[in-house]
Amino acid sequence: MAEHIVKSFHDQLEALSTAIEQMGGLCETQLTDAIEAMARRDLGLAEKIVELDARIDALESQIELQAIRLLALRQPMASDLRETLGALKISVDLERIGDLAKNVAKRAIVVSREVTDQHLVQGLVRMGRLSLTQLKNVLDAYARRDVNAATTVWRCDDEIDEIYNSLFRELLTYMMEDPKKIGPSTHLLFIAKNFERIGDHATNIAETVSYIVTGTKMTDPRPKSDTTSTTTVDAPRVD
Repeated sequence: MAEHIVKSFHDQLEALSTAIEQMGGLCETQLTDAIEAMARRDLGLAEKIVELDARIDALESQIELQAIRLLALRQPMASDLRETLGALKISVDLERIGDLAKNVAKRAIVVSREVTDQHLVQGLVRMGRLSLTQLKNVLDAYARRDVNAATTVWRCDDEIDEIYNSLFRELLTYMMEDPKKIGPSTHLLFIAKNFERIGDHATNIAETVSYIVTGTKMTDPRPKSDTTSTTTVDAPRVD
């Protein structure tokens, strides 16, 4: 009987982990498609992404119920407790990533109609693909319970921040040179911020993976290079 109970508990933990991996896979798909919708100005693909978000939300609710049931009925200890709580935390980050990818898709619909400067769009596509790589790598780290891989993701977050800083300054200058471009450029700024936030959530997941495996939290300061809160742009001269 005891062996049966242990196996049942193990199966429930495995189901929780599988649900996280499934949710992560949906987020990867949603983010990939959002980037492609923006790059190709594909309105149909952008609209499909918005619909996919409901499946990610449903999985988060399912994971929450599974985790609460495990905590209430099994009262897990040590590594099993970390696995359960870690899955709960990761599902929240993945749900936010899904929302951010959906927001990118919504704004991609506007961008496809109003933004004519493809150079700006390509800069965002590059940033989006870097955030996607971070997401893929951290999900792989979770699947393998690989602390080193998770730490690598954690340390690379400032790469996304640096691209965001550059795009932020470029878009501000672009808007100041031609006020008619303020509206379209604002959508591009929001998309860039969404990608930056996705990088932050991937970093959150990396910290959770490290905690699941080691039982200790990362103590080093989180690498951050976002300087947009202090960025100023000189107004263009009027002769």
